[in-house]
Amino acid sequence: MRVLVTGGAGFVGSHLCERLIAEGHHVLCIDDLSTGSRANVAHLLDHERFTLFVHDVTEPYFAPADRIYNLACPASPIHYQVDPIKTVSTNVQGAIHGLRLAQRTGARFLQASTSEVYGDPDVHPQVESYHGNVNPIGPRACYDEGKRCAETLCFDFHRQAQVDIRVARIFNTYGPRMAANDGRVVSNFIVQALRGEPLTIYGEGQQTRSFCYVDDLVDGLVRLMEHPTEVGPINLGNPGEFTIRELAEQVLALTGAGNALVHRPLPADDPKQRQPDITRARTTLGFEPKVPLAEGLKRTVAYFRDRL
Repeated sequence: MRVLVTGGAGFVGSHLCERLIAEGHHVLCIDDLSTGSRANVAHLLDHERFTLFVHDVTEPYFAPADRIYNLACPASPIHYQVDPIKTVSTNVQGAIHGLRLAQRTGARFLQASTSEVYGDPDVHPQVESYHGNVNPIGPRACYDEGKRCAETLCFDFHRQAQVDIRVARIFNTYGPRMAANDGRVVSNFIVQALRGEPLTIYGEGQQTRSFCYVDDLVDGLVRLMEHPTEVGPINLGNPGEFTIRELAEQVLALTGAGNALVHRPLPADDPKQRQPDITRARTTLGFEPKVPLAEGLKRTVAYFRDRL
């Protein structure tokens, strides 16, 4: 098939492009390289079935396509808060342009949404029927509300224009090709440990997260895209739940570092708990994360060790 991946030079997007090429598809990767990187897709650039098109999805574009994966948007607080207006625009205009392309070409469209649509949840673990607890005017709202609006657009295009959509709510994902400076907790801890710096913990480190290895997430995205009827939204992530302090201890053990832990105040609207209920993904898609945290961290530490 002809598959278009926006944000395809990013962390998750590059792994998805790699998977799609391996399956025999022709892949057009669209990325403005603001947070993505040519290095992430360097091994694909000479492949006859891969094309990198440097373009900002807030501007219209056209390409024939059978499938469109819309992953374009900065995904870490450090990056998406640099220019919050652009973040909202990337989410909203990016979704509109991708959905209009799907409408014109008859392509199936998958929106990479996020667990952040649940905000600081009152329901634990988070199920797809929960409408969330999001602060619409806080510093994270450009991302959280931008993704919520993208979901709205998907379902409006589906109802009004019969666009064939899929919506995936992605929970914390980690693995090789994460940016060292993206401010996400896994990359932060690993980089700090390898550099001999104190590990920064916000609050007391008792807030919880669920960490999904990138290969498992990509498998879930492909399963959802190729399911004949499941529209979503559907949670994709690993339901294993760990405190931030437990994560720090695992990273220190894997790196052999003796770094201190430094505590900083919690950021505004930082969720206290984050754990996906993946019952729907398991029963509908046959999705089951296979890589345990210890193994995934080992691979990610090796990646960063090679590059620092």
